[in-house]
Amino acid sequence: MRTARPDGLRIRPAVRAILLTPEADVLLVRFEFPTRTVWALPGGGVEPHEDHEAALHRELAEEVGLHGVELGPHIWDREHIIPFVDGRWDGQLDRFYLTPVAGRFEPRPTIGWDELRAERLHEIRWWSLAEIETARDTWFAPQRLGELLRALVVNGPPADPIQTGV
Repeated sequence: MRTARPDGLRIRPAVRAILLTPEADVLLVRFEFPTRTVWALPGGGVEPHEDHEAALHRELAEEVGLHGVELGPHIWDREHIIPFVDGRWDGQLDRFYLTPVAGRFEPRPTIGWDELRAERLHEIRWWSLAEIETARDTWFAPQRLGELLRALVVNGPPADPIQTGV
């Protein structure tokens, strides 16, 4: 699946899960890129034969070991224009799904750490909303993750997906 754009940019379609506990804890993954470390929500690219929901189910199984989880609504979108290191894409468009979970669980990726590290993923851990809001010198994707999560916890999911910004 490719996102067609009139400007010719090659944008990778991707999906991410907001695995949110009743205590407002969220599961994040740490990516190591050449220019910075980024904490992001789990997920990844949509393969040509997949729809967004199938891709997210696959990604959650691979990255954190969740199988058959019920996906909530699509609530955020994030477009990030930056050339991929491998040169295949000019950016990525993430679609975020709210996916409530009963509580923290131990992530157990079904693919190996060698493969995860090849995708630049190096760590998986739970963060509290307070930790995200008070983190200094930490890069989140989206950058205003704390603000977005706070609004989600206080107001519930938006009626229509919102643009998160980079």
